[in-house]
Amino acid sequence: MPALKPGRHGTAVALLLASAAFAVQAEQAYRWKDRAGTVHYGDRAPENASGRVERIPLTDGPHAAVRLRIEESDGRYAAWADNALAGPVEVMLHYARNRNFASRPALPARAVVPAGGKALVADLFTADGARPGDFEVYLDGVPGDPNAKPREFDYLIPLPSVPLRIEQGFGGGYSHADAQNRYALDFAAPIGTPVMAARGGTVMQVESDFAQAGLSEETYGGRANFVRILHDDGTMALYAHLQQDGALVRVGQRIRQGQQIGLSGNTGFTSGPHLHFAVQANRGMRLESIPFRMRGPEGVVQFAR
Repeated sequence: MPALKPGRHGTAVALLLASAAFAVQAEQAYRWKDRAGTVHYGDRAPENASGRVERIPLTDGPHAAVRLRIEESDGRYAAWADNALAGPVEVMLHYARNRNFASRPALPARAVVPAGGKALVADLFTADGARPGDFEVYLDGVPGDPNAKPREFDYLIPLPSVPLRIEQGFGGGYSHADAQNRYALDFAAPIGTPVMAARGGTVMQVESDFAQAGLSEETYGGRANFVRILHDDGTMALYAHLQQDGALVRVGQRIRQGQQIGLSGNTGFTSGPHLHFAVQANRGMRLESIPFRMRGPEGVVQFAR
């Protein structure tokens, strides 16, 4: 089962976001020096640079999610975060290296980027104009709004067509020990079992291209196919390990409770076919799973730790 952990990937002046939760646009940035020795960055190669222009490849990812964009104007640099998800993302901008640069606000700086929108995270500028300087920055990100206020809700069992069997519950020692998965459930299910929305909301994120599975967390951790649905109270449901092409919804689609959203599978870091289900919230640059109540045909289901 995947530990869908936000973290850092990529290179300087690129977005450094990790896991199946995020991916980076496969693009490139450029770095060069002017005649005064100041290092410049941009997403386009300069026409009249003095000296060599270095091309910096950015990290690849299956789908673009959030992108760090640097805009230069008169020696000042505006660091923007662009969000392609159908839900908010909290980001934090850091220095990887800094020589004679300052920023407003001071780094590290946070911002919440709305669904499909952009946010100015910080302005960067030379601290002492008499001396040359350069910098490298990176961006961390976590899905969801840190101001979300979860409400009590009765979730439906997402696999109503098969007998209820939970292979790993809350606090499971195999892969439910971290904050993101502590209150997750692993439902046993044959590959191709219809997966229904346990709660209605908006499809925030979809990954459906991955075909492999294995027990190497380094190789397969965070690579499972999944659907992330944003609820009206700001919480998010994660349905993971779907089969390849097993997501039957699209980003931005409004989903009702009980609607089919996918087909279960066996992709990513997993020991066998199952559906990984968790309700998560952003707790301020920390994605955490939260306890939830689930109702079946015979009433509320009790989950032992």
